[in-house]
Amino acid sequence: MLTQQRYQAILKILNERNAVTVSQLTELLNTSESTIRRDLTALDEMGKLNKVFGGATSIKHNSGAIEDSVSQREEVMIDEKNAIAVYCAKTINDSDFIYIDAGTTTSKLIDYISNTKATYVTNGIVHARKLIQKGLKAYIIGGKVKPLTEAIVGVESIKSIKNFNFTKAFMGANGIDIDSGFTTPDIEEALVKEEAIKRSYVSFILADRSKFRKVCPVTFSDISKCCIITDILPTPEFAQHTVIKEVMK
Repeated sequence: MLTQQRYQAILKILNERNAVTVSQLTELLNTSESTIRRDLTALDEMGKLNKVFGGATSIKHNSGAIEDSVSQREEVMIDEKNAIAVYCAKTINDSDFIYIDAGTTTSKLIDYISNTKATYVTNGIVHARKLIQKGLKAYIIGGKVKPLTEAIVGVESIKSIKNFNFTKAFMGANGIDIDSGFTTPDIEEALVKEEAIKRSYVSFILADRSKFRKVCPVTFSDISKCCIITDILPTPEFAQHTVIKEVMK
């Protein structure tokens, strides 16, 4: 078996199992342990897997259903979020009918919005307040309040969104993965995100590099359906599946 073929086989096995030992790979691929160890070292250096003692684990990280509060998330990757927000604010045109998703990076976006002619719709409580404080034409959708993320969710919020046709949607995500797409921990919040993307001509995911290779319990969109605005792309293969803009490259 050629080296590249072994690499592909190792990654395929790891994708299925999430973790594998050197002895298991030796048996499955009918290859020596020394060869497998060299392969794992090479793949680890390429960022394809995590080499650990006695084997390897998948680089895909399952974040689970635990979600940080807004105050916790506001304190991380601040410069990166600001850079993403500055870029996105410049894409807003006078005739735009904009949806702004709840989230800390999308909240930063509002700080840099200068267009007073566009119309803005949001499901974020803090977002709505910031929009009206800037004198912008703003609407907030109705529904149930989710205290942890200060977002409006639930059946009523989805009904509200169905009445709109957005030119652009600026969305947040907790995780980005090629196979699992854009994910979030909460089912109700995921359903609102999914509907907003459906109702938008073009959708942007505002996410710093820490969100890549993370998978949360609920997928709200396939990766190909949204453009990604990030600080620095941590691995190039994501660019094969959607349009990505790096704002700090």
